[in-house]
Amino acid sequence: RTTTMAPVSGTTAGLPRRLGAMLYDALLVLAMWLATLFPMVALSNNSVNGATVQSVLFVELFAFFAYFWVARGQTLGMLAWRVRLVSVDGTESKSKITLKQAQLRFVGALASFLTLGVGYLWILVDAKGRAWPDLLSKTRVLYVPR
Repeated sequence: RTTTMAPVSGTTAGLPRRLGAMLYDALLVLAMWLATLFPMVALSNNSVNGATVQSVLFVELFAFFAYFWVARGQTLGMLAWRVRLVSVDGTESKSKITLKQAQLRFVGALASFLTLGVGYLWILVDAKGRAWPDLLSKTRVLYVPR
């Protein structure tokens, strides 16, 4: 189910604003992971590691971003830095993103981080200021002033 929103206007968010939102979200994700790991350590009375723990943390990471991107169009970090994620059809903003777009955006973000940020530095060479996650998911990150 796709909810159509009124078109969102704004300029494409630049790299410093996106990095600020990413840092804010990274702190929130870290807090979420600590809230998950503390009870696991307490219940096992030992350190926790392995594929199961890593899988739980990975699923939490995806769920955090997918929920906020699909339901609200912005994470809490994006809200603080006044940026919004929109789906695009050509050059026009049309709606909130779909779960499939969130999945593609997440894959693009992982690829960007695994290449030491090259996917986000792509903003500096792309004529429309798009990063790899934007290109892969057919989305735009817009700066939305007050």
